[in-house]
Amino acid sequence: MPTVVMVHGAFCGGWSFERFRGPFEARGWRVLTPDLRGHGVRAPASAVAGLSMADYARDLVQFCAGLPEPPVLVGHSLGGLVCQLAAREARAAAVVLLTPSPPWGVTGSSVEETLTAAAVGLLDPFWSGAVPPDRNVMRRHGLDRIHGPYCDEILARIGHESARALREVLNWWLDPFMTTAIGPGPLPVPTLAIAGERDAVHPPATVRRTAERIGAAYREMPQMSHWLVGEPGWEDVAALALDWLEDRPRAAA
Repeated sequence: MPTVVMVHGAFCGGWSFERFRGPFEARGWRVLTPDLRGHGVRAPASAVAGLSMADYARDLVQFCAGLPEPPVLVGHSLGGLVCQLAAREARAAAVVLLTPSPPWGVTGSSVEETLTAAAVGLLDPFWSGAVPPDRNVMRRHGLDRIHGPYCDEILARIGHESARALREVLNWWLDPFMTTAIGPGPLPVPTLAIAGERDAVHPPATVRRTAERIGAAYREMPQMSHWLVGEPGWEDVAALALDWLEDRPRAAA
């Protein structure tokens, strides 16, 4: 079976793909959803303290090296940037990015992104902290199209995130190490970037800039927001990704 490795976003774990993985498995894919280092429902808050995006990317490269064949990487939000960082070294067949965080040098396109970056810049301590999730913010933005028990389940499972990693993503211009730089030219594998039309976390204009930077195909999902892996319409996102993957020679042209 072909293999897909799904990489979750900030504050989450592999559990975030519990719905999204189903259509892949139904079409014969082997789906792996590892937790990034320090993440997962049982991880203590301190487990992510001091971790860098470079740590996440390095772990993903090593994870892929242990697989019998090059997998497809599917990354959501921050996990999308982890996939971009790993793509030049990992043994990967293709990459699908779901409303991905942009790499170094790609500026945001909205007031919300600017305000979020400013808020992250005020976090303390600067490098070594573990940031607790703001569930009210997540309800208003990342989970704005999800209501009822499913939303409560997500909020009950989210955990802390590395302050260092968040700064490397959202305040990249302050990072002297250019941690989230992905190198010159397009990514070396076929890549698809999918945006949600109503996403305030990573708006379509930002995702489009990311796609242009990395040489990816770009698609936009009408009426959808940030939680493309589980909000209403997620089945269409999965179908789009699968159709593109299973017709890669034409899709990459």
